Amino acid sequence: MAASLLSLSTFSFLLVTLFTPVLIWGLRTLRLTQPIRAELPPDHQAKRGTPLMAGMILLVGVAVSIISYPKPLVIFLGGTFLLFSLIGFADDFKKAAFQDPNGISGKTKLVFQFTFTAALLFLLMRFFNASPELNLTQTLSIGFPLLLYLGVMMLFIVGTANAINFTDGLDGLLINVSIPTYFFFFLISDHTEVKMFSLVMIGCLLGLLIYNLYPARAFMGDTGSLAIGGSLSFLAVLEKVEILIPILFSVYLAEQISVILQVWYYKKTKLRLFRMAPIHYHFSLKYGWSENKIVMVFGFISWASAFLSWLYWYFFLH
Repeated sequence: MAASLLSLSTFSFLLVTLFTPVLIWGLRTLRLTQPIRAELPPDHQAKRGTPLMAGMILLVGVAVSIISYPKPLVIFLGGTFLLFSLIGFADDFKKAAFQDPNGISGKTKLVFQFTFTAALLFLLMRFFNASPELNLTQTLSIGFPLLLYLGVMMLFIVGTANAINFTDGLDGLLINVSIPTYFFFFLISDHTEVKMFSLVMIGCLLGLLIYNLYPARAFMGDTGSLAIGGSLSFLAVLEKVEILIPILFSVYLAEQISVILQVWYYKKTKLRLFRMAPIHYHFSLKYGWSENKIVMVFGFISWASAFLSWLYWYFFLH
């Protein structure tokens, strides 16, 4: 089984590696390129004109997963990835086609995110026996009324998906940070479907990383980042490891919290708490870290977070 899963991951890697240049050519030909916000640092202004929406290539992983293992849980995970990707695609298309850095409104994105999340949670509870409880240890859990649990999980999933989306701000950053998270779910899951989906997505991300490393030849955009965020959030709920979110998703949460704190502090004092938010920009502007250094450090933190989460799972949840 392990060899079969590794073969699927390798196959996905090769497909993405081979077809991403074709996608980049198509995006460049159609002039679907990244507009750059005026307030971003000068080195980011040089990225104007880089093809956007390369995250579409990650749908190769969805296709490989479903074709290779057409089981209900695989279809659910693939559907989750696709639905969140569609929201990101709409946002990216407006940005690229109209050169509007704002994309679709935040309210519109949230409406679709909450709608899709509610529908997917219903399917998860109805067909995959998800229980409305929070597991603290293998023998200790906290039960919640169903409606309260669904409300909290909706907020968690949408919030986490957007936190992961915030992380996609530097060349290769989100890919380097999300690979350890997918690998964590591959390690802990008792579901062959989850193991396969996680490993296939890792293969796809590694294939895209070849073209997304600094200087990036293409950006995945919200098409990829929101899809990654949605799928990782639902994997946490499916595997009942919500208690590990502060550790496992530490990098994503730090990115999101930095934005929240920046806005709150500025409204209170008219001063900036960070040089720029999300926080990866702060390390660049205040300390002069290169993109590669930030990506390397954040990636290391993500691997450490995945390892600490695995330790907790092994000793308390396994």
